[in-house]
Amino acid sequence: MEAKKEDKKNEQKREDNGDLKKQLEEKSSKIEELTDTLKRLQAEFENYKKWNAKEKVDFIKYAHADLIAQMLPVLDSFEIALKNTSDKDKFIEGMKIVYAQLHSMLEAEGLKPIKATGEKFDPYKHDVLMKEESDKPEETILEEFQKGYMINDKVLRHSKVKISGK
Repeated sequence: MEAKKEDKKNEQKREDNGDLKKQLEEKSSKIEELTDTLKRLQAEFENYKKWNAKEKVDFIKYAHADLIAQMLPVLDSFEIALKNTSDKDKFIEGMKIVYAQLHSMLEAEGLKPIKATGEKFDPYKHDVLMKEESDKPEETILEEFQKGYMINDKVLRHSKVKISGK
């Protein structure tokens, strides 16, 4: 009887060992599957990062293409005007047309001149180059030396001005 008990115990151990081996194989298989998935995801993410970096470089490289394409007619007008330098009045008129063409194109892109002369000084929009005593209220802009510009709501270049003051 004791031999039967021993046999039963040994058989039970073998079954337990078999179950443990099966569980170990399942766990190992699951680990391999998850590791493979992780490696694939890492590779996909690396590829995405490379693609995204290339897209960013291309965007920066060609971002101004539309603006440059809009400027080509202005360039053409300059070429035509420069061919007609013999008649001073026609040349001046051509330059006025080119200026208007360039100005309207830049305005369409959101460029706006900063108001200066007669306005109150605004340090966010104006740079003071000179101060002069005047009968106007203090910090009133008396003269604009260089026009300032904004693109949408951002100052692109501050106006260079002379203001009233003591």
